[in-house]
Order: sequence, then C-alpha cells, then structure tokens
Amino acid sequence: MRKPEVRAAILAEPLPLMGDAFMDTIIGGYDKLYELGDPPNYEPAPEDSIAAMAAAAGVPPQQYCYDLMMKNDGSNVVYFPCFGYGANDLSRQVALLEDETTVLSLADTGAHCGVLCDASVPTQMLSYYVRDRQRGHRLALEQVVKMQTHDTARCVGLEDRGTLEPGMKADLNIIDFDKLQLEAPGIIFDLPAGGRRMFQGARGYLATIVAGEVIMENGKYTGAVPGKLIRGSQPAPEVARV
Repeated sequence: MRKPEVRAAILAEPLPLMGDAFMDTIIGGYDKLYELGDPPNYEPAPEDSIAAMAAAAGVPPQQYCYDLMMKNDGSNVVYFPCFGYGANDLSRQVALLEDETTVLSLADTGAHCGVLCDASVPTQMLSYYVRDRQRGHRLALEQVVKMQTHDTARCVGLEDRGTLEPGMKADLNIIDFDKLQLEAPGIIFDLPAGGRRMFQGARGYLATIVAGEVIMENGKYTGAVPGKLIRGSQPAPEVARV
C-alpha cells in the first residue's frame, strides 16, 4: 500500500457504498471519522474530523484518510463513534454515567477481542472523565472509584469485595493518578494459532493486587496467579468488629 502506483489505483476507485446509511457512513462519512491519536482522543470536535482536516490541507478526504492510516508503519487507527455522538461530544454519555441507575460493567476482552477492547473503560473513566476532559464538566474521583468498585460488585452479588475493609477480598490497584494514561490501541497476534486481538495498554498502574498478591508491577506481570473462578454471588465475610 506504500507503493505510489498502488495508492493511486486505490484512490482512483469509487467508494464501495452499500446503500446502508450506517455502513456508508463508515466507508465515506469523513465528517464522522477522526484520527484517534496517541494518546487517544475519544471526544474529538467537528474541526478534528477527517473531512475538516482534509479541507484545511486542500486534499480529497479519501486521500487524507489513506495517508493517515499509513502512519505509524500502517498501524494508525481511524476512529468512528458508532452511536450516541450526534452532539459531537460525550455529553450524552456523561448524562448516562451520572444517572443513579447506571452500572459500569464492560470489559469485553474475550467475545469480540478481534475488533474492540473494552478493558480500557476503567482507565478512560479515571484519566479522562475525572481528570482531563475539557469539552464539558468532569466527574468526581471518589464517585467514579465507587462506581467501578463497590457499585459494580454489589450489582452482580459480590458482597466480599469492592470496599477497603477488614476481611474483604484484597483486590487493589495502586495508581499514579497524574501519569495514568491510555495508549493507542493496536492489533496483536498472540492467541492460539496466531489469532488476533485488539490490545490497548495503559500507563500509570504501579501495582495490581489480587487476593493480597501482586500480579502486576509497573506494567509487568509477576507470574502470580491467585485468582480463581467464582460461580454465583459471593456473601460478605463474617468479621468480628470491635
């Protein structure tokens, strides 16, 4: 794809529109496509769109998008917010997050691991919605921590974790909050038989502790495997209080 003749041939082809509004937006809706960037920007403004950037550069949007994807050795990511981005910001998502009936739950690193990585959600909540957001108000740190620990655990019947109390399961993340940052996503091929998955790393986690054992330290796996499969709800431990 780096060869000039290949690039010219591809750009000369008409867009393969399918007659479906959603799919055609992905293929040619350049006003709704953005460079994700590194660190990734999940709340781009209209002037950040490929259509706007191409117009500013004086080139066709298809050409701009092609060259954009060839950056970073062909691994650059183009971002298409599928749903809920009609206002061109995350105001609707913030409203949902602030609703008392909302529960944070997504961490889909299994069923659809070749196309997305929802395991980035907890880091994005803390680094962006709490600390970095500029296009609207931010959320309180203590509220987001509670949402991602206590509230999620209680929603699925896990009474033995989600708070820092004597007798509770010692699952902890120790975080350098100022350095907490998602990295750009990318495709890696480390599953059995060379299977692919979308992977998105993060910086700023000093340690991850499961059942009192450190399993990750400064982003490196320690080899510890204290976790275990659980089935059904887990009752709160009986703790004698003085």
